[in-house]
Amino acid sequence: MTGPAVRRLTVLYDAHCPLCVHLRNWLARQAQLVPLDLVPAASEEARRRFPALDHRATLEEITVVGDGGQVYRSTAAWIVCLWALADHRSKANWLATPAGSPFARVTVLAAAKWREALAPAGGRGCEGGRCGVPDAPH
Repeated sequence: MTGPAVRRLTVLYDAHCPLCVHLRNWLARQAQLVPLDLVPAASEEARRRFPALDHRATLEEITVVGDGGQVYRSTAAWIVCLWALADHRSKANWLATPAGSPFARVTVLAAAKWREALAPAGGRGCEGGRCGVPDAPH
């Protein structure tokens, strides 16, 4: 990572997306080298903290904001989240290399497909950025 040192990160996640909430909970359980604030995307708290951010876009893809004003989206956001974790920093460093970046991108694409699979019937993506849980088989 380049630029000012990052001492804290805010992860904006879709609180209505089961995958996003699962990943938020996973992040919260990990040992953190850089503290992560986990804030629902487009919430009052997110709008208060980051008034200039496009909050509608934060519901469409993961967005992470550094304490120095750095904004990471999509693949870069996933990598910076891993970079903040004690047990995953070396993996994040590798994913940020030319050799690792295809794996990071595929992971983000797979997550997007999973979110899309939870979208309402006939919808494109998660309607309004919010995913529902599919009906359980009876």
